[in-house]
Amino acid sequence: MKNWQKILLAVDGSETSARAVQYVCNIAPLLDKGEVCVLNVYPPPPPHFYTEGGRLNEYQAMREARGKEMLDSAVGLLLEAGQPESRISRRVCMAEGHTISEVVLQVQAEGDFGTVVAGKRGVSKAEEFLFGSISNALARHCKNFTSWIVG
Repeated sequence: MKNWQKILLAVDGSETSARAVQYVCNIAPLLDKGEVCVLNVYPPPPPHFYTEGGRLNEYQAMREARGKEMLDSAVGLLLEAGQPESRISRRVCMAEGHTISEVVLQVQAEGDFGTVVAGKRGVSKAEEFLFGSISNALARHCKNFTSWIVG
């Protein structure tokens, strides 16, 4: 089993995501040498975005800025909880050609994270088909790491 104290914390701005952040903050004082990477993955632009004259770089800049705000908020709470800044990292990326859950799992594998924490969000069947349910994907594909789904 991988180091459970190397945590990937997926945030999306939802209420359950905020609870997931708070959950990690509650255990932060218990982390001896733990690392936390706060991750925000956003979907690609909807098809109508381009037909309405939108440009990909503008969309990415807008979503990156929104993602950075989410990360800044989560990192602020982690710092208040006692997690040293030197053991916190941040990442914002677009799920280009993949579902959001696939990207979370890719980041987990690339970073060798022992724990992935995410909020459980109620998504419609259409959203689950298009973007994937992160909590379902974590539960189904959890191998050699631990997943914490916070409701």
